Amino acid sequence: MPYFTVNKNAQPKSGDHEVHDLASTRGCLPSVENRTDLGEFASCSDAVDAAKGQYPQVNGCYWCAITCHTT
Repeated sequence: MPYFTVNKNAQPKSGDHEVHDLASTRGCLPSVENRTDLGEFASCSDAVDAAKGQYPQVNGCYWCAITCHTT
């Protein structure tokens, strides 16, 4: 099952905290110190929902969680 993390830093333009799949090899993962681990989820949408409990504005990463990327 995929393991997800969310970037502690919001994206400059959108203000989104992006959810990432840690298995990604696309070079899109935030540095370790800028991650909040979310845990294992069956889908990125479940991980995005979990991240919304910590951050007001959340989105999936365009590169590694594209099905949850909305902006």
